[in-house]
Amino acid sequence: MSGPARSGILFYARNLLAVSAFYEGVLGARVLHADEEHRVLQSPDTQLIIHSIPAQYASFVVVEVAPVPRVEQAIKPFFTVDSLASAESLVEHFGGRVWGPVWAGPGIRVRNVCDPEGNIVHLRERAA
Repeated sequence: MSGPARSGILFYARNLLAVSAFYEGVLGARVLHADEEHRVLQSPDTQLIIHSIPAQYASFVVVEVAPVPRVEQAIKPFFTVDSLASAESLVEHFGGRVWGPVWAGPGIRVRNVCDPEGNIVHLRERAA
């Protein structure tokens, strides 16, 4: 892809590198651009921007060492993975957390996980 993406998802992060590594590892995303405040990632399906929380606001954001899902968030992005089982292992390896049951939907199986800072995302795999 050349130039800016037409759409994507922007996550704010206290720990830019940890959150970026999570999405790189779990989604197989590659870094398109990186500087001290941003990391632009491209996964097979979408573009993500990880944006460092400015210092004047970072102290107001509480991040637990074992991430606590931010259940009050108003948006939950979803991503398709080849295998929920493999993705779950990667989630934990990269500092995230797997929680809740696996649900079956029409042609998919889905699971909630959170990144190292508690942002909830929905992972889904295509059902056989």
